[in-house]
Amino acid sequence: MNARSHRSARYRLAFAAAVLSPAACNTDASLGPEGVPAVAALSSAASAGRSVDLGACGHLHPPAGSRLAFHTYARGVQVYRWSGQAWLFNGPVATLYANAGNTGVVGSHYGGPTWEANSGGLVVGAVSKRCEVAAADIPWLLLDVIRNDGPGVFHGVTHIQRVNTGGGQPPAGNGEFSGEVRNVPYTAQYFFYRAP
Repeated sequence: MNARSHRSARYRLAFAAAVLSPAACNTDASLGPEGVPAVAALSSAASAGRSVDLGACGHLHPPAGSRLAFHTYARGVQVYRWSGQAWLFNGPVATLYANAGNTGVVGSHYGGPTWEANSGGLVVGAVSKRCEVAAADIPWLLLDVIRNDGPGVFHGVTHIQRVNTGGGQPPAGNGEFSGEVRNVPYTAQYFFYRAP
């Protein structure tokens, strides 16, 4: 099994665990249908000239001259583990879609944080800047790409924005036991940029 197959297998196991977890059943955690790779749909977001309205989070712009390559819609869960004293973030498990209707699955998002396209290739990011928008929603982010593997839609991507988030904050209250895992549903949009 090569490294990419191993990562994909890990993602599918984490995805199944998130969907089948009792905590996920307490909320609307349906993560959408399986789809067919849709590279054209990813690229169409960029060609449609969509811009990001950052509002009060204007500091989340990528470096001057960066070009929007494409953008995706994400739906999934933010996974938290109870340490005995606090909820610690374990990572995301989400499906990436070509449109706001959550159809046209184009990839997956999982720990690292990593974004992997169905067409091949992946990027791993590191948080550069954050912006708190609403108490119930995870922060908006600007991430620097620290790893870029493979050809395809991620080729040359240097920055990622996470914006228009909904949900995903740590669970309220204490956990029932140390090591307890809870999956909190979230949505977001991810914008991927290439250097000039």
